[in-house]
Amino acid sequence: MNGKGEKEMASKVVVIKCGGSMLEEMPASFYQELTQLQQAGKEIVIVHGGGPAINELLGQLKIEPKFVQGLRVTDVPTMQAVEMVLSGSTNKKVVRNILTAKGKAWGMSGVDASLIKATVKDEAFGLVGEIMQVNPEPIRFLLQAGYVPVISPVAVSCDGMQSLNVNADISAGAIAAALEAEKLLLMTDVSGIYTKNEAGERIMKESTTAEEIEQLIADEVIYGGMIPKVQAALDALHQGVEEVVICLAEAASLHKACYGEAVGTSIFQKKWTKIGGTK
Repeated sequence: MNGKGEKEMASKVVVIKCGGSMLEEMPASFYQELTQLQQAGKEIVIVHGGGPAINELLGQLKIEPKFVQGLRVTDVPTMQAVEMVLSGSTNKKVVRNILTAKGKAWGMSGVDASLIKATVKDEAFGLVGEIMQVNPEPIRFLLQAGYVPVISPVAVSCDGMQSLNVNADISAGAIAAALEAEKLLLMTDVSGIYTKNEAGERIMKESTTAEEIEQLIADEVIYGGMIPKVQAALDALHQGVEEVVICLAEAASLHKACYGEAVGTSIFQKKWTKIGGTK
């Protein structure tokens, strides 16, 4: 395939990140909508979390979960539990839900085909990975074959010796960038990024910029689990993704976002470029 053909294929890709808490409550209508989008020609990739299920297994194993700056501290026993849940039960549950909706899905982790290579981010976090490279070819192969790739954010170390836990939002952003995706959807339990107006009323931002996001983090308007989401969004935009949408995890939001309708909070590449000073 020539370069132009590859770009045309990549431009249609929509990467969707769904958190583990959302997956537990996702209705059948979500997977039905996803299947309809796939059948309409949308090339869709899913990256999923699995926090609640991981915590449940850790509880059964009497391992106390610890978080620093929204990231799970991962020792060896915790990593084993993370991989069991993310690359095992949770991944296959998502695949089964798509199959039930008459869609086509293929489950995999970042370890498979060295899809996500990472190095230890910080010894303080244990086996938490910082992404070094994403290999998009296995994903493109599955998309061309008509499947929805369902990816768990478990990476492999660069020497192939160790599985590493990588934040699902950051993984989704890196995968979207590697695919030169048209859009990255960060689907969560809130409708978007919220601020307050002059009257002190809580309002949702329909669009924002990198500069505004940095200020919102400094002002602690954006905090906790939302920080990795906006950081993943900005990283993806910086690497060429056209648009990132933070929105509610539901069928209606999925439909609107994939067909270019306003939903949640949108962050666009052109705003990143403007802030960067490009003339």
